[in-house]
Amino acid sequence: MHYKKEQVEVLYEVLSLSIEVDEEFLHILINTLKKERTQDCQKFLSQDQNKFLLEIESQKVETQSLLEKEQTLNGEKNIKIITGVLKKVRDHDFNTQNYSMDDYEEFKKDLITKISLNKKIIEFLKFLVHLTALDETYIQCGSNSLNLLVQMKVDLREQSFENIRIRNTSLVGGNFVRCIFNGSEFDNVDISGMNLNQAQLFNCKWKNIKIHELNKLDGHSRNVNSVCFSPDGKSLATCSDDSLIILWDVRTGQEKGRIRGIGEIKSVCFSPNNTTLAFSSREFVYLMNLKTGKQKFKLGLEGQTKKVMSINFSPDGTTLASSGGSEYGGGDYSIRLWDVKTGQQKAKLDGHSDTVRSVIFSPDGTTLASCGGSEYGGGDYSIRLWDVKTGCQKAKLDGHQQAVRAVNFSPDGNTLASGGKSSIGERDCSIRLWDVKTGKQKDKLDGHYQVVTSVNFSPDGTTLASGSYDKAIHLWDVKTGQLKAKLDGHQYQVNSICYSPDGTILASGSNDKSIRLWDVKTGQFKAKLQGHSNFVNSICYSPDGTTLASNSGDKSIRLWDVKTLQQRAKLNGHYDTVRSVKFSPDGTTLASGGGFNYGGGDCSIRIWDVHTGNQTAILYGHEYQVNSICYSPDGTTLASGSDDNSIYLWDVKTGKQKAQLQGHVFQVNSICYSPDGTMLASGSNDKSIRLWDVKTGCQKAKLDGHSDWVNSICYSPDGTTLASASGSNQKGGDFSIRLWDVKTGQQKAKLDGHKQAVTSVNFSPDGTTLASGSSDNSIRLWDVKTGQQKAKLDGHSNDVRTICDSPDGTTLASGSADNSIRLWDVKTGQQKAKLDGHSHYINSICYSPDGTTLASGSSDQSIRLWDVKTGQQIDKLDGHSSTVCSINFSPDGNTLASGSDDNSIRLWNVQISKEILQSDGSYKDLLAQFNIPLQNSSLLPNGIYYKLTLVNPDCTILRICQNPLLEASGTLILQGQFINHQGKDLQPLFKSKGSCFLEDLKQKQI
Repeated sequence: MHYKKEQVEVLYEVLSLSIEVDEEFLHILINTLKKERTQDCQKFLSQDQNKFLLEIESQKVETQSLLEKEQTLNGEKNIKIITGVLKKVRDHDFNTQNYSMDDYEEFKKDLITKISLNKKIIEFLKFLVHLTALDETYIQCGSNSLNLLVQMKVDLREQSFENIRIRNTSLVGGNFVRCIFNGSEFDNVDISGMNLNQAQLFNCKWKNIKIHELNKLDGHSRNVNSVCFSPDGKSLATCSDDSLIILWDVRTGQEKGRIRGIGEIKSVCFSPNNTTLAFSSREFVYLMNLKTGKQKFKLGLEGQTKKVMSINFSPDGTTLASSGGSEYGGGDYSIRLWDVKTGQQKAKLDGHSDTVRSVIFSPDGTTLASCGGSEYGGGDYSIRLWDVKTGCQKAKLDGHQQAVRAVNFSPDGNTLASGGKSSIGERDCSIRLWDVKTGKQKDKLDGHYQVVTSVNFSPDGTTLASGSYDKAIHLWDVKTGQLKAKLDGHQYQVNSICYSPDGTILASGSNDKSIRLWDVKTGQFKAKLQGHSNFVNSICYSPDGTTLASNSGDKSIRLWDVKTLQQRAKLNGHYDTVRSVKFSPDGTTLASGGGFNYGGGDCSIRIWDVHTGNQTAILYGHEYQVNSICYSPDGTTLASGSDDNSIYLWDVKTGKQKAQLQGHVFQVNSICYSPDGTMLASGSNDKSIRLWDVKTGCQKAKLDGHSDWVNSICYSPDGTTLASASGSNQKGGDFSIRLWDVKTGQQKAKLDGHKQAVTSVNFSPDGTTLASGSSDNSIRLWDVKTGQQKAKLDGHSNDVRTICDSPDGTTLASGSADNSIRLWDVKTGQQKAKLDGHSHYINSICYSPDGTTLASGSSDQSIRLWDVKTGQQIDKLDGHSSTVCSINFSPDGNTLASGSDDNSIRLWNVQISKEILQSDGSYKDLLAQFNIPLQNSSLLPNGIYYKLTLVNPDCTILRICQNPLLEASGTLILQGQFINHQGKDLQPLFKSKGSCFLEDLKQKQI
């Protein structure tokens, strides 16, 4: 949707009229409308004005304390203004259209820029939300208002939204901790990622609810290798290592049919007329009649056998692009453009520093996209856009943390999708959407947990399909970036799939050496093409759909007559594995490329005449967790360092990303703010320490000296000295501690003594002593001035992973891989206490600013709070789904931040036994019916007991992550209905999230 700036100005001017309304007037109006039980706000203001004026006068004394002394409520003036504003809002499309749709995205960005800092407009938006409970005329504008409040990250926690009626909007990521939604009605609302921890949901009527984590369609049982839409976009075909090809209904996500092959299926492809499906398995190629489901032919072939990674024709067929490298690095990382007619090289595109896995032309042929990275990591994971005419690089798209396996343009050429991950490790399994024009990332789609092998847009460009080694196919809404469906069922890897030009047939090629053809409509097996004696790596239909080409690890390329299922030709010439084949747009020429996984061998590109089978040319030329978090001294910003080599700065209040600091080339292990908050230091596996200007985000200095990983860094209290700790437990590693002059960047001292990696360093509050913890199980105290070791504290039976000085400097706390926390007397070096409770490694500990509480984060996924005086555990914070790597108290001690291997950062309210806000009226009497004695508190999940006091709920108050899930721990639910857009009851989902259904508890009491 294209909009004019004036449209934003019009709505802004309407909302700005509310600035003249006294804030307290809005509260009185809502309360009066409730009291009078009116359902027409405008009518009440015009016909019952005197009654309302009397209500205002009666509340003047009560509200005077909330207003400035010289301010009074001018009733008639406020009534006139609010009447006018409400009339304009009612008649604006803000009250008729769904502003959460993508069409309004740019519009909202401009509007939010204008209103986000205006407190009175924000209060008016809240008023419109509450008005939905009373006057149905304003339901849509109230719904849009709530969407805006969520997008602006206005603090909506611990508020009452009783009886509100919300429809046709999105509340994705909304933070509604301890809010009251009793009696609310939601219709067609997206609640994905909402935080409803400890909220009240009594007698709610929620229908047509959208929640992305439920969009999971099970079917495949092993790696899903490739996915492909039918030309009409109504069906999706998937193939897998489980020997299955499954056809799915794109609209419903339901399975339409499945076809079983023999062995792993890597790729499938439709014939152009949609009547036949070709697929490969073991030594045969099969062709199946999609209408009857019967095998038409079984074709036998002969054999074939380094590395052109990818080839692709330009849309006009005159140019062929090829890329090189190898699975595990090495080789020629260039891209070459070839003249198809002459076989001459037209251009060589250099820029990638690692394997280029895929190249693809934009639909108009003017831009070429390339991506890559080798298996073992540490390489070039960028996507690059090239000007085909000039051969110049137009843009470099950085974001992926591991090898990019697949790229694909949307049909209009405006969006590029990318996906992948190295087979070594399981870090970046994301799909990303890029704006081709600006080169900026538009969205990041998380969901797969293993290699993303394929991405494919539907013909209309509205849906993106992705296939993965995790055996699943995901369907994504391109506009919203949300997961629409997840198709499970395959058991093994599918290498390649291909729709016929008319979309009626899907062909698949697999490691089972076969090609199979499938009827998209019925899901029936049509034919099996046999002949290849090794993996079928790629398949491709000719543009007219009459010929299917396949290539294999047996060194051969084969051409099949789709109608007769007979092999038309076997093209020999490559002397190593053939990796890719592509038809020219006119179907007269076929290009092929090959090579070994490890590089070398036959890295040629060959051009073949499809009619004669003769070779016409040969082209030579080619040979992911959050580790550390740290609050700024003023508590407004949280910094995080990660395995993705980057550092992010976050606004603590809103959770918005403020900045991204890039420079490290390996994972960031430790970050630390300078005492004045102007600088941030970081240590990395790239063996460097970097100093960053927090205001500008620029790197100020790079401190080199360590010859091993930098595991921990810490500023001295006066900010003049930075300590760093090193080691990776490799033989002969750097197990030193170094002291650096922050001003000059020069090394002041090197402290040697530890026998294994130094994992943690910490200055005493007075700055005279430095404590260090090591994998040699010891803690050492050092004199900062002399650099001499003062004491060695022994007691832990495994790695010392974290240490922290108490604020008064008298006690040192340590956490270890022996699952214990120990408290040490700094003066005597004696152990004062041992705190047991965690069931796995202690990775991070932190004292509260007042020194009374010690927090610990562990690989058992929990955070625990300890009373320092008694040594007793006072609370356990559950919520992370993986190892807790780092924790840090806010300067005021009220909030604890945590970073985890689950790739999220959480902010926790650490005030113990927070009481859920209780609603007014009849609900207080209702709650009294569930008087559960303390001895029966086990009836409730998460430690909830009578009077709704919460001991051990998930008290996360803010979660920062790329793909948030619905949170509903300790949520109280009574009666009502929660139905999604497919008619499924959502109560089981709420139960799985830790919600408490009071009716169930009553039954247990009986």
